[in-house]
Amino acid sequence: MITHLDHLVLTTINLEKCLDFYQRVLKMQVIIFGDQRYALQFGEQKINIHQYGKELEPKAHLPVPGALDLCFITSESLDKVITHIKSEGMTILEGPVNRTGAMGAISSIYLRDPDLNLIEISQYIEESTN
Repeated sequence: MITHLDHLVLTTINLEKCLDFYQRVLKMQVIIFGDQRYALQFGEQKINIHQYGKELEPKAHLPVPGALDLCFITSESLDKVITHIKSEGMTILEGPVNRTGAMGAISSIYLRDPDLNLIEISQYIEESTN
């Protein structure tokens, strides 16, 4: 029945800091649509941005900044991602560590966005054949 995730909504306290982080640090594209609505485009998905206290209807029952735990898959090596994140002045909280993703084993690092959402950046681990 369900085939994939199209978009989700992130609630932020500070729109400018939020957009800057996802564009500069995670290399997502900022798009503006509708009546000055903002979103972050990446791959075939997007994250719609709502400002705390000014959310659009309908909305989640309790939309609050910092409540998300998001995992993004990267096409780059984690070493390259780590180098980029550190060059942007960001702190890596943990990793690389092995975890389980939707399609198998992943290697992950963790950091926080400006609203303190937990951001996991992962790469699938290739199975070695012997």
